Amino acid sequence: MEKGVQRWVVDISKWDPAANDFSSALSLLRQHEHASITRFFRMEDRKRALVSRLLQYALLHEVLGIPFDEITINRTVEGKPYLEYDKVGLGFPNFNFNVSHHGDYVAIASEPLCLVGLDIVSYVIPQKETVLDFIQNFSSYFSSLEWDNVVNAGSCDDILLEFYRYWSLKEAYVKAIGSGLAHGLDKVEFHNSGWCNISLKINGKEMRAWKFWLFELGKRHWVSIARGHPRSATESYKRTLERSEFNEEEYHRGLYLPNVDFVSRSVEELISVLRGEVHGATTGEKINVAKAEGVDIGKSLKL
Repeated sequence: MEKGVQRWVVDISKWDPAANDFSSALSLLRQHEHASITRFFRMEDRKRALVSRLLQYALLHEVLGIPFDEITINRTVEGKPYLEYDKVGLGFPNFNFNVSHHGDYVAIASEPLCLVGLDIVSYVIPQKETVLDFIQNFSSYFSSLEWDNVVNAGSCDDILLEFYRYWSLKEAYVKAIGSGLAHGLDKVEFHNSGWCNISLKINGKEMRAWKFWLFELGKRHWVSIARGHPRSATESYKRTLERSEFNEEEYHRGLYLPNVDFVSRSVEELISVLRGEVHGATTGEKINVAKAEGVDIGKSLKL
């Protein structure tokens, strides 16, 4: 099952396409998908949206071996993307994926059995208010223990970083279960030892069927990954999964799979992979990057 554990990341600051190059990349997608990208006014937002789609198609093609033109990606009512594929033989008991983008990075993570949630954040200092005023807007989403850890972290820079770490983990958990709601996040409490050995309690109960990682991607970006039990998924997302129940031995095989390093992919490489499939050839060389230490928050925080 280890092949199903994938972590890919693209640095979009390295891609500065001319208008015709962007249009050419966009043309790889089905026509009905174009509006979800062109609806953005800023080119940086269009780039993030397009690269997110390219990552999904390239990963599903490379890992699952599905021809590009047979890949259909739908979304649940809460907005979580999933693979719509009714053919058997994918080789994994519960393959699923999650995408995230913020700042310079767009990333995707997949799991063969467990739910996966992914969240990137660009560590941005608020410009229109103080750090304390900014984080106060989100105090209701933190447990009293978490909030104490945030406000007592040290300097304003330390406080902001601690805030982002907690928030990114909460986002990764919410995205893993397929929920579009932040309600009740104060009951979702994270514990850690120097941001290692991260564990989760919900309503005071330790959730031993979950694992979390937090990595730094570089350039003031962090990424968090959640891996958890399919039975925790929302009902709409659960219906997209092959299975939601496993015996303990089966589930532990998925839960304790090694978490892998992120692999750096260029936009040009993704385009080549998808164009190669269209023309009957495949390309794409994986480039391992240094182990990230990791976050995605901006969509919720509106910095």
